[in-house]
Amino acid sequence: MANDEAVVLAAVGARLRALRKNRGTTLSELADTTGISVSTLSRLESGQRRPTLELLLPLARAHQVPLDELVGAPAVGDPRVRPRPIVRHGVTFLPLTRRPGGLQAFKQILPPHSPTDAQPQSHEGYEWLYVLSGRLRLRLGEHDLILEPGEVAEFDTRTPHCISNPDPEPAEVLTLFGPQGERLHVRARPTTD
Repeated sequence: MANDEAVVLAAVGARLRALRKNRGTTLSELADTTGISVSTLSRLESGQRRPTLELLLPLARAHQVPLDELVGAPAVGDPRVRPRPIVRHGVTFLPLTRRPGGLQAFKQILPPHSPTDAQPQSHEGYEWLYVLSGRLRLRLGEHDLILEPGEVAEFDTRTPHCISNPDPEPAEVLTLFGPQGERLHVRARPTTD
């Protein structure tokens, strides 16, 4: 058992280096992001420093990967996400992602005519909404919009905003949220005839 742990821990450094290089990040940039010194990061990558939870957690957040990926945990057999509903102020949120930090995906179900008392709020982040069914009222700064099924909105969440369902039928919305202004990058290729 102890020998297995040594093998797993020895492979962490190479995994960290490969992940950093694949992302085109320097040790200095990673040090700025994580608060871990360049020398400690270098020793981790070279295997001269034993990885600890206190070091791996900020690295997993910085690279936006699950901790399991850093330590090479065996793959889980079933990749399906089994969301556990969260209900806030009558709105049901179904988390569609499992990894900590980075972009998060949710399906929101807003009951009819709700929430009626929603007040615009602002916070760090960037949000993308896609209306699946029903209609959605989006108040964003000075804008007051009604979004129909298939319509999309994206915005910096530091702008005061709130969403509500103005109709007598439930509304379903797919929401992607990125922390601290992290935006989605949509790439499309032109069609070739």
